[in-house]
Amino acid sequence: MKNIILIAPPASGKGTQSKLISKAYNIPHISTGDLLRDEVNSGSAYGKMIKYEMDSGNLISDDYIVNLLRNRINRVDCNNGYILDGYPRNVEQAKIYDNMLFDLRKEIGVVIFLDIDKELALKRTLTRLICSSCFASYNTSVPELRPKNEGFCDKCGHPLRPRGEDNEETFPIVFNNFMEQIYPLLEYYRQKGLLEVIKITEYDTVEDVFNKIKTVIDNEENNQ
Repeated sequence: MKNIILIAPPASGKGTQSKLISKAYNIPHISTGDLLRDEVNSGSAYGKMIKYEMDSGNLISDDYIVNLLRNRINRVDCNNGYILDGYPRNVEQAKIYDNMLFDLRKEIGVVIFLDIDKELALKRTLTRLICSSCFASYNTSVPELRPKNEGFCDKCGHPLRPRGEDNEETFPIVFNNFMEQIYPLLEYYRQKGLLEVIKITEYDTVEDVFNKIKTVIDNEENNQ
């Protein structure tokens, strides 16, 4: 079983790597943000409660997230594992997640942290582009993620534009806040012997990073 918690700072390539892992191991990528949005869009009574909390500017309680997560990982496609993205975000949530898995008789698996320097993450942030029509993502500083036709989307041909939230002024604040908040969680998993850190350098290709991740997952499988 390949249960994976994937933790990564902004601009580390987490979305790209999640897709590669999902395809290679035939396991779903579960984003708690997507779970919340899907429930809201479903129009269910539960979704309406979540929408009310969002519209009110309130943080979504762990109870809401855990209920959605419990239902999701109980589906058949998660029997061989899954990639969890966006939860837990702190030690308290990690303990809640531990208890949920204990009740479901599932293993935590492995926690992978994609470690990228702030300077490299900033460079990648400032070179990210998004399609103005289909919202496909590109990055001109990562060879595999560059558009084939400069300035235009490979998928639909529409112009590309910078992501509005990507700028040199706000990025250090976002990055530093993330690292400060996530450090206790990383220590929690390190002490439990579950944490695997993968260093990303400016010389690493997307494939290089994926191969590092694959080595960790395969070693975890062999040691079970």
